[in-house]
Amino acid sequence: MKIEWKGVMPAVTTKFTDKDSLDLHMFEHNLEVQLEAGVHGIVLGGTLGEASTLNEMEKRVLTQTSVQLINGKVPILVNIAEQSTKAAIEAAQTAEKDGASGLMMLPPMRYKAGDKETVVYYKTVAKNTGLPIMVYNNPVDYKIEVTLDMFEELLKCSNIQAVKESTRDISNVTRIKNRFGDRLSIMTGVDTIALESLLMGADGWIAGLVCAFPAETVAIYELQKAGRIKEAIDIYRWFLPLLELDINPKLVQNIKLAEVATGIGTENVRPPRLPLEGEERKHVLSVIQQGLNARPNLMNYKNLTASL
Repeated sequence: MKIEWKGVMPAVTTKFTDKDSLDLHMFEHNLEVQLEAGVHGIVLGGTLGEASTLNEMEKRVLTQTSVQLINGKVPILVNIAEQSTKAAIEAAQTAEKDGASGLMMLPPMRYKAGDKETVVYYKTVAKNTGLPIMVYNNPVDYKIEVTLDMFEELLKCSNIQAVKESTRDISNVTRIKNRFGDRLSIMTGVDTIALESLLMGADGWIAGLVCAFPAETVAIYELQKAGRIKEAIDIYRWFLPLLELDINPKLVQNIKLAEVATGIGTENVRPPRLPLEGEERKHVLSVIQQGLNARPNLMNYKNLTASL
């Protein structure tokens, strides 16, 4: 599948049973709700997917289950977060065998690779898979920045096509557009500056709170795309306290609580993560409840035409 790097792509959570096995029933239910809301792609095995706690077989089951359920309706991206180039190549090739449409790829994990090492890492993996690649650029959390000069080299690989822009510097969207034009697609990766990034020219949004609020997330994207900025802003302002749950070390627990509140997930996380408790839990539940109490009535946001 050729990927159109645009729209809302949820970084979906991985659902677990009370016995710490994959809860495929709830996982599939959440995917169905995402598709009904009009998302434009699915991202598996990111931070929200608790990928670091999943074994290879579980990752493959999630990919294969998603491919079967989605059946080509939207692209499915598999996250690559490995410590060695060899392991990254193997993961990319496995994802390709399992039917993934593309890859979201972090720099090398644990080892703080230099610029040349990072570029060679990406290019080597790109040369060993036919899948399109989105570079996940998140120096805040992963301590390696993929600079514009590095992207200039990476774009020599035809299947390196997009960036998940998570530097949290809103002006970086303009820098990328000025330097690369349409050569490098931009998917904003930070929920709390998502609308701002879209208005500055980002092509789409790899989203977190969409896991619990898919319709509202897609509505924001579709409204701004159609030039109905005030309506998009109104929803976004309601959404912001919820979106801030994503910019937190406990984002997985936060978002899973929100999924429970909207009926499309469970609270179960895989240790060493533990469910929230005490005042922390009360605060998150309060934010969620306030959001639900003021939840906007959405107009028909699908198939909007651009305003003149």
